[in-house]
Amino acid sequence: MKLRGSRDTLSEETRVKLNPLEEEYYSALLAGGAIAAGVVFVALFFISAPYGRHVRASWGPTVNAALGWTLMESVAVLAFAVCFLLGNRGEPDITWIFFILWQIHYVHRAVVYPLRRKHSGTPMPLVLVGMAILFNTYNGYLNGRYLGVHGENYDASWISNPRFLCGVGLFFLGLSINIHADSTLRNLRKDGGRQYKIPYGGLYRWVSCPNYFGEILEWTGWAIATWSAPGAVFALWTAANLIPRARDHHRWYIKTFEEYPKERRAIIPHVF
Repeated sequence: MKLRGSRDTLSEETRVKLNPLEEEYYSALLAGGAIAAGVVFVALFFISAPYGRHVRASWGPTVNAALGWTLMESVAVLAFAVCFLLGNRGEPDITWIFFILWQIHYVHRAVVYPLRRKHSGTPMPLVLVGMAILFNTYNGYLNGRYLGVHGENYDASWISNPRFLCGVGLFFLGLSINIHADSTLRNLRKDGGRQYKIPYGGLYRWVSCPNYFGEILEWTGWAIATWSAPGAVFALWTAANLIPRARDHHRWYIKTFEEYPKERRAIIPHVF
């Protein structure tokens, strides 16, 4: 798999070179990640990810949920930043826009989201936190290294390219849906209690998990805007993780609440 060539506006001589061994290693990680996402997608239809309402004692020791979120999402902030900033991009260019988009999402998830929770939440298994840290390190490396090393591939014209405009627009649409949906859930627990209730408003009119739908839109937009293999693998992983979990949430709502709206789907309005 070639790491260069997604945008052919610059000559080969102007592009930053990867060490051949790293290029081979990097390509193997990309291919392996895409295959692993498919395996995880199938597996999660049989095994519910053990956090929140689906947590189980059999997964071992736990940690405070807010702390768990901060620990695992902070890794995404740092891994991407280190790989991006250590890259040899030459003069500052529009790759900094991608840097800012990434950090907007992950700083929110690592700091703002845990702080705004009405309660600490159901404790999170440490093994799950560890797996998330491994994935965020892997993903931060792939995307940060790609943009840090290959930033020169994006010349000034890319900012007006339809792929960039469409992708960034989709990213912010997904981000706004995600944040609004999380706020709706948070407001259900204004008293700080832990009792689950049926959420209403916004995209909850049509789906049980608009927060997951929004996050899939975000990283699909990222993949389109960067027009990169690591962006596509990340979008694939996001969908592989969240679509089965949305199905589990949807089934839980139907089982728990007799009055649950029958017109709702799990994650994609009118579809699934």
